[in-house]
Amino acid sequence: MREGTYALRANVMAGINKPVNIPVDVLIQPKTLRESGLPVLIECKSVGDYANTNKRRKEEAQKVRQLRESYGNGIEFVLFLCGYFDSGYLGYEAAEGIDWIWEHRIEDMRELGL
Repeated sequence: MREGTYALRANVMAGINKPVNIPVDVLIQPKTLRESGLPVLIECKSVGDYANTNKRRKEEAQKVRQLRESYGNGIEFVLFLCGYFDSGYLGYEAAEGIDWIWEHRIEDMRELGL
């Protein structure tokens, strides 16, 4: 992707042994390219109650594993969270090396160079 561009609802090819398309909500290529040249991948999550979060957390972990297998640990994959996420969900994601940004703190995207 060119600097300063973005894509919505994109598929990213990942996987070593059996390549698959990984759907990603938002890809943003910062105006200043990262050393890897890869865009920031953002997965948007909105949940109305705590019960639904546990169904989803393994999906993100699987996506990150496949992406890291293909592109290395330098790939930036973050969650954009809206709604109710308890410490169990957040702890699980953190243990997988996945960071997040809250909808009410969108200015935190500046820390990603966006």
